Amino acid sequence: MIPFMVARLSRMVPLLLFLGVVAIVIYFVVSARRSPERAKEILIKVFTVINLSITIFFALVSLYAWFEGNESVFDLAFWFGVAGLLCLGITYIARWRFLKNHPHYRMKPMRATIKDHFPWGKK
Repeated sequence: MIPFMVARLSRMVPLLLFLGVVAIVIYFVVSARRSPERAKEILIKVFTVINLSITIFFALVSLYAWFEGNESVFDLAFWFGVAGLLCLGITYIARWRFLKNHPHYRMKPMRATIKDHFPWGKK
């Protein structure tokens, strides 16, 4: 059973590599501009949204393929959804560890701030 799952999950290597590159880029950019803790918080929020989107999308695709009777598409979409769930689980574990190590650092809603960059100052 385990070798079968590993063979199916090996199809997701390009997706997992892409997610890894995105994580590295986000972490280094945000940690250079802000702080490593802020970078970790943003990574957790971004990957929660990405992995939830991946899981929901492939769950809908696999459900549609199952109703249509298309076994090959169902198999591929199902295992992509499983990979999304695994990544979501890893993201929640990372969130739990982050909050355990930084109890004073609670997750705050992300909001854009608009700064006045007018040369003549504020009005």
